[in-house]
Amino acid sequence: MNKNILLAILLLFTAAISAQEKWEPLFNGKNLKGWKKLNGKAEYKVVDGTIVGISKMNTPNTFLATEKNYGDFILEFDFKVDDGLNSGVQFRSLSLKDYQNGRVHGYQFEIDPAARAWTGGIYDEARRNWLYPMTVNPSARTAFKNGQWNKARIEAIGSSIRTWVNGIACANIWDDMTLEGFIALQVHAIGDKAQEGKTVSWKDIRICTTDVEKYKTSDANDAPQVNCIVNTISPKEAKEGWALLWDGKTTNGWRGAKISNFPQKGWVIDNGILKVLKSGGGESTNGGDIVTTRKYKNFILSVDFKITEGANSGVKYFVNPDLNKGEGSAIGCEFQILDDDKHPDAKLGVRGNRKLGSLYDLIPAPENKPFNKKDFNTAVVVVKDNKVEHWLNGVKILEYERNNDMWKALVNYSKYRDWPNFGNAAEGNILLQDHGDEVWFKNVKIKELK
Repeated sequence: MNKNILLAILLLFTAAISAQEKWEPLFNGKNLKGWKKLNGKAEYKVVDGTIVGISKMNTPNTFLATEKNYGDFILEFDFKVDDGLNSGVQFRSLSLKDYQNGRVHGYQFEIDPAARAWTGGIYDEARRNWLYPMTVNPSARTAFKNGQWNKARIEAIGSSIRTWVNGIACANIWDDMTLEGFIALQVHAIGDKAQEGKTVSWKDIRICTTDVEKYKTSDANDAPQVNCIVNTISPKEAKEGWALLWDGKTTNGWRGAKISNFPQKGWVIDNGILKVLKSGGGESTNGGDIVTTRKYKNFILSVDFKITEGANSGVKYFVNPDLNKGEGSAIGCEFQILDDDKHPDAKLGVRGNRKLGSLYDLIPAPENKPFNKKDFNTAVVVVKDNKVEHWLNGVKILEYERNNDMWKALVNYSKYRDWPNFGNAAEGNILLQDHGDEVWFKNVKIKELK
């Protein structure tokens, strides 16, 4: 063989070797040296080079944690779980005496053989709950193979956290709550005696902490990103054209729907939360609705909201603040926000079209919509010319088309029948409603579409 060709092959081989991650094993394949058990009493043992966790009744979640903490890293491991047993792998996690008496908390790579198939999602154990349910990226729910060994990859680099299962991109969050912590293997608590003795297994656990920026996976085929840092735009969001509609600190960009300035009462900004205050349940009788100072045409609008018991509010779009100068709310299409269980409006209208997520008084949202009354939920409205969609917590709950005969018929059978050309405007303001009940808003973002 020509010496030059041989030298070229040798250089290519050397470059390929140097371009590979520098892995450090976290498990020696023989014993649990370097690991410690926390919180629960489930058993861990080493069997044929594999760590096996065994479920146990009458004990909380149990964790086998590394004695070392890790900040930026790439982690890989193989895992297999018995059907019916939930599990996970903690990372950047903590156990502190002054936090729930040492309870393990932090990010968790979900292992979920149940029908919902959320393996690869990101859960915030004992803290904020789900950060990335797999409803955000449903096409990746088939990545996990039940009853088989699966390969996981986690890349935690600065505020970027991404996961893969069997080479398929699953979760992608932008968050900075915890930038360093231990890695831990979870055996989940069980409440059914029939689940006792089921196992979850891990092997080939390895970590790279050197030059991780160099070895991170390309973002060419990333999972959709969820930004968990409140009232911010991540670099990826900025690149995609997202902007804050509310900056989390001031009233810039907003005014009262029927006044030229922001209301002097009825609304407060409290630690990054925009709150409409309780004032007896009347529609726009206290501070009144607030609207954006400019109009929008084609867009994706995203608003995180949290209701109090019995509350009523809404997010409106295609709003014309000049259309209703009298009592009541400004006029526009409404993504209804409501406590369906406690507010009487849920029983009015037609076929539930005044319930949470509905196009108010026009099109009902499904009864089985994903909603957590005790936490923040994400409402999304997508507008592209005459086509509109409502989404709730990553699930599309309704869609419709304006400016046609079907739309006209819907409007004529609703409370909006007397408003000329209702809902057909090419553009309008965005509105957050004051309906006399306390409701919280944050992460109000918009992406304008061409």
